[in-house]
Amino acid sequence: MSYSQKRRFVAGAVCPRCSEMDKLVVYNEDGKDYRECVSCGYKDEMRFPQQARELDTRVNSSEEEKAGQTQVIKILPFDADNK
Repeated sequence: MSYSQKRRFVAGAVCPRCSEMDKLVVYNEDGKDYRECVSCGYKDEMRFPQQARELDTRVNSSEEEKAGQTQVIKILPFDADNK
C-alpha cells in the first residue's frame, strides 16, 4: 500500500507514544510510507507484509485459463438387469 505525498489525518487513530487520538498523519516520502503524530512528533515507517498468492481454484481462474483445459469424462455402461 502506498500513500500520497500529501499528509492526511487518520480518523480514530491513536498515537503509540502519547496516546492522543486523531493526531496521526500518514504520507509517502522517498517511496516509503510514514505515520507521524502532530502532537508529540512521533514518526514511524510503516511496513506492510507481502500479500500471499491466492491458491488457484475453479472459482478464481479466468475464462482464458478455463478454455485451455480439457476434462475427460468416462461414461459407464448401464446394465438394467444387474442393479
